[in-house]
Amino acid sequence: MTFCNVDVTLWPMGRGRPATWQRLTRVPVLAAAVLAAGVLSAGCGDAPDPTVGHASGEHSAAIDSARAVLDSVMAAGGIPGLSVAVGMGSEVLWSEGFGFSDLTHDVKVTPLTRFRIGSVSKPFTAAAVAHLVEDGALDLDAPVRSYVPSWPAKRWPITTRQVAGHIAGVRHYRGRENFSAVAYPTVLAGLEIFQDDSLLTEPGTSYAYSSYGWNLISAVVEGASGEPFLEYMDAVVFEPLGMSNTTADWVRPIIPHRTRFYVRDEDDGVVNAPFVDNSYKWAGGGFLSTPEDMLLFANAHFAPGYLEAETLDMLFAPQTLRDGTSTGYGVGWGSATNEHGEAIVSHTGGSVGGTTVMTLNRDNGLIVAIVANLSGARLGRGLAAHIEALFR
Repeated sequence: MTFCNVDVTLWPMGRGRPATWQRLTRVPVLAAAVLAAGVLSAGCGDAPDPTVGHASGEHSAAIDSARAVLDSVMAAGGIPGLSVAVGMGSEVLWSEGFGFSDLTHDVKVTPLTRFRIGSVSKPFTAAAVAHLVEDGALDLDAPVRSYVPSWPAKRWPITTRQVAGHIAGVRHYRGRENFSAVAYPTVLAGLEIFQDDSLLTEPGTSYAYSSYGWNLISAVVEGASGEPFLEYMDAVVFEPLGMSNTTADWVRPIIPHRTRFYVRDEDDGVVNAPFVDNSYKWAGGGFLSTPEDMLLFANAHFAPGYLEAETLDMLFAPQTLRDGTSTGYGVGWGSATNEHGEAIVSHTGGSVGGTTVMTLNRDNGLIVAIVANLSGARLGRGLAAHIEALFR
């Protein structure tokens, strides 16, 4: 049996675990893919690394530096598994998996590994909203009850635009509601969790982030399109953009390449995440995806084509409160300007057993997507900006 040279980083898995160290590798210890087929490569140099999807030679120095950055982030945060992709326009400059998607069985992360992307589900849903607006089927400034008659009347009417920008006063999670294990058969059934609660503030007067608001938007999508939300997402977003590794995080089906999910315990050790059922919040944070699929999605928003130029501006333009304050958030996208004066649109995501960041530089087309299978991992916009800077 022939062994390959190994580039190995050793890292602790935190307290509360056996006194052993897990291997975090970017190159296989064995020619694993070949062994699985019953054939051993004659030369280890010929064995493909399944953790690497794309690695542009032109950007080899940037890739090496980015690997070092992510190795450091994983070691510091005890992140079991992570996946990254960097693209410019339609070109994937780099994609790679790090660490493990399954610690129990030592299954490595690859670019095909599907992670919980949390609130990055919101810009995905915003694309469906955008199509309905372009088709004339949805008026963002009409009351949501025009599309969801079952939504209870409130003290003030709320519009889809306000809900999408987190200025409608719809509440966010309370306590451990985001750990729900209840199966909700329909989008409307999921609204029962919060629909009878009063609005937090008068719409348009305050910014208050709300994933539940996007659950309501999924019901608006159903009402405006006349189709089930997930079917409409497949038809107008995922299938047209070739996002074949993006799907709802269904509990019962076997979903190929789905990672296991991890959280930290009270002793700061990495443990299995509790069971949750995300059927109550597909639009707000219930999708699985990969960084390469996120590149496809973000690139479709770089220039007109998939959506019209006016629609892109509608998605990205920060909404304004009644007193003139900019929220920095449009319709499903956060908007900011970097140190170079370039427009950056982005979203982060946090879920039970998942952390995500996706950024798009609207001026140069650089896209960064990073996902991890640990709650609360430090994968913010700052990290994405650091990785992007290496590829400039």
